[in-house]
Amino acid sequence: MLDNKNKQKSSSGISPLTSKIQRIDQDAKKILIVEDERSLRDVLVLNMKREGFDVLIAKNGQEGLDMALQENPDLILLDLVMPVMDGMEMLRRLRQNKNGKKIKVIILTNLIDTGKAEEAAQNEVYDYLCKVDWSMEDLIKKVRKILGIRL
Repeated sequence: MLDNKNKQKSSSGISPLTSKIQRIDQDAKKILIVEDERSLRDVLVLNMKREGFDVLIAKNGQEGLDMALQENPDLILLDLVMPVMDGMEMLRRLRQNKNGKKIKVIILTNLIDTGKAEEAAQNEVYDYLCKVDWSMEDLIKKVRKILGIRL
């Protein structure tokens, strides 16, 4: 015979266990990946989802800017060289917005350009990573650290 206590549901019709799972999901940090290269974008999405993050995707700087201002992600992983609007222009425009100033950004690029790195620093970027110099494991550690998530 089943115990009626274990069958209880809250007044919303959701069991306590389901409610707890939903609260955990609602607390997930939101990451916006702005990357035009499909293969890299797919790998980033897969790994960030595997880490439990909510993931948003944009394929160019204009999509990224629109999505960032609408969704207010906790962190943006931003490519620089993209069609429509490049990442640096997206970053400049993002920082002109009151809410956009607060969003943490990591630049992921193939450009090894001191000038771009300096401009990124002036726009309060948390890190500037050249794609050939980092591993996914290192990126995930940086993301978790920036977002204040214990390793």
